[in-house]
Amino acid sequence: MKKPLNAFALLLAASVLSGCALFGLEPRSERPLPDKLLADMSARGMNAASPLLIRVFKQESELEVWKQDRSGRYALLKTYPICRWSGKLGPKKMQGDRQTPEGFYAITPARMNPDSRYYLSFDLGFPNQLEAALGYQGSALMIHGACSSSGCYAITDPAAFEIYAMAREAFRGGQAAFQVQALPFRMTPANLVLHRDDPDMPFWRTLKEGNDAFAVTRLEPKVGYCGGRYVFNAANVGTDGDPLAACPPLETDPALASAVAAKAARDDARAAALAAVNPAPPRLAYVDGGMHTSFRAILRQSGPEKLSRLTSAKTPVSRPEAALADPYVPGLLLEPAGN
Repeated sequence: MKKPLNAFALLLAASVLSGCALFGLEPRSERPLPDKLLADMSARGMNAASPLLIRVFKQESELEVWKQDRSGRYALLKTYPICRWSGKLGPKKMQGDRQTPEGFYAITPARMNPDSRYYLSFDLGFPNQLEAALGYQGSALMIHGACSSSGCYAITDPAAFEIYAMAREAFRGGQAAFQVQALPFRMTPANLVLHRDDPDMPFWRTLKEGNDAFAVTRLEPKVGYCGGRYVFNAANVGTDGDPLAACPPLETDPALASAVAAKAARDDARAAALAAVNPAPPRLAYVDGGMHTSFRAILRQSGPEKLSRLTSAKTPVSRPEAALADPYVPGLLLEPAGN
């Protein structure tokens, strides 16, 4: 005959099942930030409550967390390797296409999911107003834990905890929403040459305008929509109008516009020099999504079960056979003479 549970055991069991904190057993969404991460913030002139911004790079399988420092500008705090994303480079357009989104997204507290099946997560808000106006379809596109993706960015459970907790503290510090810049690749001249024949290049060039504005200011670019595209830092264009309506003459800060144009010109000149000695772009092999090289090494050496244990409490690695191959094999771009 089983012994009855005593009162303490019943109380402990109830607290675990309900997710309530008891004797330090906080739900994972309320656990404090690690001391080392807090120390790294302090060393960079940041604190837990200061605003944050996230940048995602598909091709490189990396996610960056930036926070405001004492200057009021954003500085890079930490880079997380992405364990799995699905689809290929390019924007998500259709339900079921397995594409991870590309674009600019505003994450509010309502988009945070403390009860995610993938440890902790937040919804990117796809489709945003522009994407919806263009007829793009999809839902529940997340940045979450584990190493499994069907249209999401999977960053492992430990990384998902840190990012969720940083967002939580930024919201409590007064940030109403944080920006996610989801980009196909780092907007370098070499990548512009590498993908120059891709049909999505005009869209990526638009995203680069926002990327460049952030690069020259280290301030969150103001996002607007008109003419069926993104516009950045225009005082007279926001996200509340008709995204397909023609753009008015854009009211932008002349100094900022000049700095962004100068950066774009430098990048284009460098890209032209690279293209001149690389007349045929290297062949790119599409495999189905990507995985950071650090995780691919573990997968290759130790198998999917080991990688799953390292990245998630319970979720298997999605499509490990595809993940073993680097989806983008550019080879080496030749350098112009004299470089």
